[in-house]
Amino acid sequence: MTTPTSEPAPTTPTAPLTTQYRAYQPSHSSSHSSTPSPRPASPPLDPSNLPNGEKSLSGISLRAFILGTTLGLTTTLTLHLLVITQTPLWRLPFFLGSLSLFHFLEYYTTAAHNPRFATVSAFLLSSNGWAYNVAHGSALLECLITYTVFPHTTPRTYYLPWPAAAPAAASTPRWAPAPLTTEINPAILLGLVLMIVGQTTRSVAMAQAGSNFNHTVQVSRRDDHRLVTTGIYRVLRHPSYFGFFWWGIGTQLVLGNVACLVGYALVLWRFFRLRVRREENYLCAFFGDQYREYRKRSWVGIPFV
Repeated sequence: MTTPTSEPAPTTPTAPLTTQYRAYQPSHSSSHSSTPSPRPASPPLDPSNLPNGEKSLSGISLRAFILGTTLGLTTTLTLHLLVITQTPLWRLPFFLGSLSLFHFLEYYTTAAHNPRFATVSAFLLSSNGWAYNVAHGSALLECLITYTVFPHTTPRTYYLPWPAAAPAAASTPRWAPAPLTTEINPAILLGLVLMIVGQTTRSVAMAQAGSNFNHTVQVSRRDDHRLVTTGIYRVLRHPSYFGFFWWGIGTQLVLGNVACLVGYALVLWRFFRLRVRREENYLCAFFGDQYREYRKRSWVGIPFV
């Protein structure tokens, strides 16, 4: 007689180990009459950024656009006149391009290192007075007359020791650039060196001075005004004046001007001589013996100033 076997007890299914997700249900406040919190108010607009303001955004962008466009066009024209047509009139667009770069760097350096004074006038396009514009206009006019009316009075050109380029073949297209010669004018090289050194010195001086630099002579001392004696100021106590003086002399050497070279030298020398004297009187009042000792171990870099 067989005995019945018992069936195994049913096993309870185990719950899956996966995490259960529920749809997000936003919580409701007990009071249905509450209003949503207001958005934070936007900061008020600085009136100086509006048109005709001293930091007008439209005025700054327009001036930067004009200077950049002028620099691009004059650079292209300079290369065309120098390489393609090989006329000495390349000096005219070169001078205009140099002016555009100078005025752009005046604002850019101020905005990058001294933004408090990054106003429209920091471009120095219209704040230098009528004499500044007359000087540059006279330089352009003298260069134009020299190389069009009196082309034989241009400075002597010297030749480098290697042979000149071979003359163009008869089959060379008329539109092709003329072969570059090996002639060189030492006055142009000297002028380019002075321009590069002058522009670099001025821009570096403005950057290292930071908030202590200003385009106008300060007659009262600010609380954060410090005497900078490091970097380029360790050697030159007015490096921005040094830079502009020699940059201006260099432009006239590149242009090949004689009358304006003398005029620039005399006018700039007299201007900086009076300005340095006036500014140092205030600096002595601001910093006392500290500035007097600094003045003894530094120099201006402009002859007899």
